[in-house]
Amino acid sequence: MSMDKLWYLSKISIFEALPPEDLEEIDRMAPMTHFNALPKGKMVQTPGEEREGLFFVKKGKLRLYKINPEGKQFTVGILGRGNMFGEIDSFSLGTQGIYIETMEETLICSVLKEHFEKFLSNRPLLAMRFLKELSNRLKDRDELLEKLALGDLREKLLYLVVKLSDEFGVEEGAYRKIDLPLTHQELANMIGATRESVTLVLHELSDEGFVQTSRMSIMVNVTKVDELVRSNEIK
Repeated sequence: MSMDKLWYLSKISIFEALPPEDLEEIDRMAPMTHFNALPKGKMVQTPGEEREGLFFVKKGKLRLYKINPEGKQFTVGILGRGNMFGEIDSFSLGTQGIYIETMEETLICSVLKEHFEKFLSNRPLLAMRFLKELSNRLKDRDELLEKLALGDLREKLLYLVVKLSDEFGVEEGAYRKIDLPLTHQELANMIGATRESVTLVLHELSDEGFVQTSRMSIMVNVTKVDELVRSNEIK
């Protein structure tokens, strides 16, 4: 195994405690398939066309979403570098029946389910870690869906930008910049709203000092948002 691939595997959260010999065995027994870099806006999966196996995001970001009967999109998760998705017989990472699309240029690696299940069957502790990862993933997804299904547009949008800043934030002074190229239309797609209404609410949040916005960029005022959370206005 190349040092580059070994380093990458060691950075995937689910494998972080595995010794080097286990990582090398994964590569020997189930060589990873490296897809070509996928451009932004590329559909990786649609409902009913799920690929079997496990997939790891080596570079870039993916958006997971559903579409309601009215045709509106609702984001159920965003996966960044080191995150994984997929379905194998032993467990599912909750991506059945979901659209998956690249948010930026993205590189994905895959492992065949037969190879990985054989590897996992001899490592019960690693299997338990996968179950824990699945539980956390579903909990986060359910929490996101609940928040985006309730409340008014302001609450939905504020909750969304806070979650995005927690997961993809880069500290810049008193602010946390969301390290994602986000247009107002993309934010609207995430919560099933119109671009015009999202733009209006973002202006209000900016006037109140909760966020700073610029072209394709959003920065969250950490102190003000923390105060809002403590006041139980958002959770």
